[in-house]
Amino acid sequence: MKKRLQRIYANLTLAAKIRCSYFILLIPIVLFLVFCFYNLWAGNREYENMINSAVVASEFSLDFKKDFDYETYLLLVENKSVEESNLEKMLGEANRIVGRLEGLTDSNTNMNHLRSVKKYLASLETYKDRIEENISEGNKYEDNIEIWENDVQIVTSLVQDTISQYIFYEIRDLQLSRTEYQEFFMDMIRFSLIVFAVILMVIIFLSYYIPLSITRPIRKLSEVTEQVAKGNLEVRSQVRSGVEINMLSDSLNTMIDKINELLRQVTEEQVRLRKAEFELLQSQINPHFLYNTLDAIIWLAESGEEKKVVDMVGSLSEFFRTSLNRGEDMVTIKKELQHVRSYLEIQQMRYQDILRYEIQVPEELYRYLIPKITIQPLVENALYHGIKNKRGFGQIVISGKIETGHFVIQVKDNGIGITEERLTQVNDGIRDKVLTGNDIYGLYNVNERIRLNFGEKYGLTLESTYGEGTVASLSLPYMEGEKTES
Repeated sequence: MKKRLQRIYANLTLAAKIRCSYFILLIPIVLFLVFCFYNLWAGNREYENMINSAVVASEFSLDFKKDFDYETYLLLVENKSVEESNLEKMLGEANRIVGRLEGLTDSNTNMNHLRSVKKYLASLETYKDRIEENISEGNKYEDNIEIWENDVQIVTSLVQDTISQYIFYEIRDLQLSRTEYQEFFMDMIRFSLIVFAVILMVIIFLSYYIPLSITRPIRKLSEVTEQVAKGNLEVRSQVRSGVEINMLSDSLNTMIDKINELLRQVTEEQVRLRKAEFELLQSQINPHFLYNTLDAIIWLAESGEEKKVVDMVGSLSEFFRTSLNRGEDMVTIKKELQHVRSYLEIQQMRYQDILRYEIQVPEELYRYLIPKITIQPLVENALYHGIKNKRGFGQIVISGKIETGHFVIQVKDNGIGITEERLTQVNDGIRDKVLTGNDIYGLYNVNERIRLNFGEKYGLTLESTYGEGTVASLSLPYMEGEKTES
């Protein structure tokens, strides 16, 4: 039953829940007020009846005996005729008052008193009739005086005493009732305080629980939206509480799914676009190098350096064979170093009077993968922007370092170096994708391809001292290819 009620409540609309909360809070208050009003009404009604009874009893003339005796005497002495006498009226009024008192009093004692009064009034009616009969028969004065003295005056005394006793007991009961009513009133105050405390606790509990049942699912939904705002698109809303909340929860989940789908589509488009940009940049690098190399081969051929021509053509062939790599984007460190060595052999033939190079990469790193044509642009940058701009002999050293969680490939030259201001611009341009000159397109290309393939925490950094040289460092993860090349 409890679970059924919980399910029914959970499926209510927010407006229905609010109305239910008002109704539930109103029920104990209404019941308490009904209880209080009923008890006050019952006590007040009883008290009012007793007061009315005393008031009506007081209407019974305290001079009834004196008035009735005197009216009877006037009839006896023929001061008033039977038609002028008020005896019948006085008895009728007395019986009327007794009848009202019977409807007001709840006391058995006073009911007995009223019955006695009715008997006395009946006797007085009999005595009145006898006196009137005697008068009509010839004015039996002596008989009437005897009735008046021995019967009427005695009975009126009894009526007067009985009514006085009635009033006494009514007043006494009224005082007792007043005392009981005061005690009842005090008990009711104490009981009302207890009930009020209980109702207050119930209201406090309901005022906490009912709004909580409304705000809790909203707060859970806001937590989900906060996670989505922070970029967590794996979160889903499991909230189920009311028609509106269920609809909002389902709509939120649908929106997150659509955002995920759109992000996936945008990411795929960006990857395709960036790959196209990188391929375009690479296509611009290769022809430039090819033109220069072919010029050098022509110059060597004209100079009669057939052996050097053969070596340079062989190195050029190896260079482009490695560049193609069967169309694959990733190569091993070993193959990438072969590609760089071919490039350096060609360049050393061209700049043999100013260039020397060393490759000092540990063989433990040879099996790991790297995007193809990654190290060669760094070597080319070191040659054209470092060594050629410095007079004297130049040296390029390619080395590798094993680190925890990643490894580092460094290209170090002893060229002219980079000023501190320019170095900051170059590093910022590479990191923030803000190109500040045509001379860093190749570096930007290298860094972006590493980030694209391995993540944002990997990439290229430059360190340089103007007049001493530059160090380009590549941070790469330990990722092995499907086949290890010999």
